[in-house]
Amino acid sequence: MKIKVLLYTRFERFWHWFQAFLIIFLLVTGFEVHGTVKIFGYGAACYWHNLAGMTLLILTAFAIFWHLTTGAWKHYQPCSDNLKEIGAYYCVGIMRGESHPFHKSQERKLNPLQALSYFVLKMVLLPLQLVSGLLYYLYNDWLSWGLTMRLDGVAMLHTAMAFVMLLFLLVHVYLATTGSTLISYMMSMITGWEELDEEG
Repeated sequence: MKIKVLLYTRFERFWHWFQAFLIIFLLVTGFEVHGTVKIFGYGAACYWHNLAGMTLLILTAFAIFWHLTTGAWKHYQPCSDNLKEIGAYYCVGIMRGESHPFHKSQERKLNPLQALSYFVLKMVLLPLQLVSGLLYYLYNDWLSWGLTMRLDGVAMLHTAMAFVMLLFLLVHVYLATTGSTLISYMMSMITGWEELDEEG
């Protein structure tokens, strides 16, 4: 039996969608800075890219504070429970119409594979992206800080992380369509409510 549960708070939904907008906007303006697309013009793309990057940095700081003070960080704790079964489900089982081996709850919103993925994203990939972007932005101050890194190395790391973020975004959008309907997961991230299996 299914029951409707308020799974995502207002802040989680705001953070999710604002972060998604900023990451997509950063990808678009970043690709324009590299000459891949032409939308705003080089100068404007640089300006908007830097502004969006600083905004993402501020949003991330608020999100860290919120996760730590509410205990929501626990949802991102990686664990190995049913990891193999969940991986098999996404590789093969989903194509066969099998049921998901993990059932969400208010205590555990993310399955172990999601938790591991988000943990790597938020503890490794996003910090590398933000720090490399900040270093690139503050390049003129390196000498006074005693930094002797190569600028092209920092730029390459920042660009590589952008492609990793793009890959993550594409996989994330695809997986968002694998609910009971094509838009059920998206709607739950808009309204906060999701249908879950009743426990017990």
